[in-house]
Amino acid sequence: MRITVFHNSNAKSVHVAANLAAKLRQQGFSVVKDNPDIVITVGGDGTLLSAFHEYAHMLDKVRFVGVHTGHLGFYTDWRDYELDELVESLRHDDNQKISYPLLDVGVRYADDNSTVHYLALNEATLKRFPATMVTDVYISDELFESFRGDGLCVSTPTGSTAYNKSVGGAVLNPQLEAIQLAEIASINNRVFRTLGSAIVISKDEWIDVYPEPRAMDYEMTVDRFAPKQRPIKAIRYRIAKERISFARYRHMHFWNRVEDAFIGEKQH
Repeated sequence: MRITVFHNSNAKSVHVAANLAAKLRQQGFSVVKDNPDIVITVGGDGTLLSAFHEYAHMLDKVRFVGVHTGHLGFYTDWRDYELDELVESLRHDDNQKISYPLLDVGVRYADDNSTVHYLALNEATLKRFPATMVTDVYISDELFESFRGDGLCVSTPTGSTAYNKSVGGAVLNPQLEAIQLAEIASINNRVFRTLGSAIVISKDEWIDVYPEPRAMDYEMTVDRFAPKQRPIKAIRYRIAKERISFARYRHMHFWNRVEDAFIGEKQH
């Protein structure tokens, strides 16, 4: 089995990653950078996001495992002091996995009418600075609303606990095949009206946004990354054909993760 150990620059993560790589080599695994079967990330959810984008071109071949060196994350099942148990689980690997939906972001640029596709594990946003963003929002080719406000956030179920939650979106179980659209500081008065709440889109639907054509100062993000700023003609959001797979040797219930991350110790 070919394994990549992918880590952030934190001193603790660097140390843990080196220790893990040594343990893997001792057990006969090939520790590689290219064409891995499994990518083990050491750090946190942000580290796993970076690894996802690094290996997004081979999602049909690779599985991910997360080791966290800080707080419990939504993508990280193992603690830094459980390396021996992780290596033992890898020794008995039988290709088990759990997969989750991703977001396909198809951007049609106005400067050359080309369409570029991006994959998001968590979310994609569209904002305009410093002016109000104005854009028409269509759902499955039907006009839904004319949005005015700071921006829009479209998230996956696994990304629903990230930026989406902070702007008032719902938390979705990642077993659902759906995407969510949440408004960011929408303007609602006698003249301009939006729904004002997040909406969940089924796997057979899609969302199109058409930014105001005269404005060229829109900023788009895909997860933690911002593609080079170019004039945007339209963006289509839909569930991607690709999925991300995790090698889950043990699995913490999703709602237990939510409770642990946002509520903490229960009061009895």
